[in-house]
Amino acid sequence: MDTAEMNDELIKEAMVYVEELFSNNSDGHDVDHTFRVYRNAMRIADKDECDKQIVALAALLHDADDHKLFQTENNYNARSFMESHNMNVEKIEAVCNIINSVSFSKNRGKRPETIEGMIVQDADRLDAIGAIGIARCFAFGGSHGRDLDSSIAHFHEKLLLLKDEMNTACAKQIAEERHQFMEKFLEQYKKEIE
Repeated sequence: MDTAEMNDELIKEAMVYVEELFSNNSDGHDVDHTFRVYRNAMRIADKDECDKQIVALAALLHDADDHKLFQTENNYNARSFMESHNMNVEKIEAVCNIINSVSFSKNRGKRPETIEGMIVQDADRLDAIGAIGIARCFAFGGSHGRDLDSSIAHFHEKLLLLKDEMNTACAKQIAEERHQFMEKFLEQYKKEIE
């Protein structure tokens, strides 16, 4: 189901929307994270037959209502954007279902029902591992008063588990290299603190 043409104008407007939405955030859930997830998702989507417009919008809007950042309900920010662009209800629901399936803490061990959901979940999880994942872990930890040991504990609670939870072949391949980099980082960190 490689759908209808992607509406490039809609995607550009979604990019502008998320830039505004995350303009004051720098804890690792910022616009740069969103754009990396979008690029990861489109890279994976190129390898799978899917609705690329739904993948693109879900990737761009995946944190638009994140409970750590916004006090919204029922994907209010994401829905408002899509409704203001006259998207049909079916596509809006598809995007919102994907958004709701991305979060690691809320969806531990669960696999999205659609290939589009699997792609966006993988894309978000890829941005939590490797060098960028390490940087984001400490940025988030620092902005929330976590010390270094607490951030290191987060590797064992979440980051080192992500490689084995990837859905798509493309993401599994990317995750392998990033996982190895994190293991090397932890070895070096342990040497330096001892």
